[in-house]
Formats: sequence, C-alpha cells, structure tokens
Amino acid sequence: MTAPIQREHRYLVQVEWTGNLGQGTSGYHAYSRDHQISCKGKAIISGSSDPVFCGDPARYNPEDLLVSSLSACHMLWYLHLCAEAGVRVLAYQDQAEGVMKETAGESGKFQKVTLKPEVLLAHEMDSIKARELHERAHALCFIANSVNFPVECEPLIKVESRPI
Repeated sequence: MTAPIQREHRYLVQVEWTGNLGQGTSGYHAYSRDHQISCKGKAIISGSSDPVFCGDPARYNPEDLLVSSLSACHMLWYLHLCAEAGVRVLAYQDQAEGVMKETAGESGKFQKVTLKPEVLLAHEMDSIKARELHERAHALCFIANSVNFPVECEPLIKVESRPI
C-alpha cells in the first residue's frame, strides 16, 4: 500500500509597522498601531489594531482578518463543492461575526465565529444539496480546521425568482 500524498504549502507575508509618530514606543499612547500587510505581487492591506486598543477604525485589524479568513475559506470550498455537484450558485455573501472575550489581567481569546452565508441558487431542486454542501465545506476548510474555537455556520438558501 502506498502512503497518501502529502503536500506542504508556505505563505510568506510581510508586516511592517508604520506607526512611529516620532517617539517610538515611549508610551502606550505615543505611537500609532498602523501597519502594512503585504505579499509579493499583491496589493497592500492597511492594518491597525481594534479601536478599543488605540487603533484606527478605518483600517483592518487582526480580528477582522481572522473572521474574514474563516468566511472566505468556507465560501471558496463551498463554491468548489457546488460546482462539482452541479449546484448552480448565482450569488453568495456572508455576514460573519466573531466573538472575542478579554479576561481581566490576561489577554483575549475568540469564543466563536458564526458564518451566516446567504446563497442564491438557480434551481429550487438544488436547495437540499446546497445546504448539505455547507457542512462539507466546513469540514474541509483549512482555516476552520486550524483554530481552537467553534466555527458555526447558519446558511440561508434562496432560489432565484423569475417573473412569469
């Protein structure tokens, strides 16, 4: 019997702090949390910390990016599985929500993330299969398989209505 094929993938990301306001980190309020996230050949993401932690509310924070990574990974697996199964998805959007809890004197930890994908299908007869494929997508999601908190999925399946 042959061993299963194993592949390793590497992801190189550069994070650069751009928030030195002239005094470095001389005090908690003396510096900006602004930073840039980049990968070779890709657009730069402007990051900061959550506004609760002195961050810029106009920039993505690590918590936003974690929740969006879970949502995007699930979506990509879901669309793949639908294409393979012949389920025609016309639109997909997710209003994902992450809940993080801070403990006094310690750090914070995500308690859960809830994905709330809204899917528009071309055909009514695909709706049962479309719901089942969310479960499969969740089981296959690389990011969900890597976190130590629950990731729940509450899909809403709609079917395109065509005027008669």
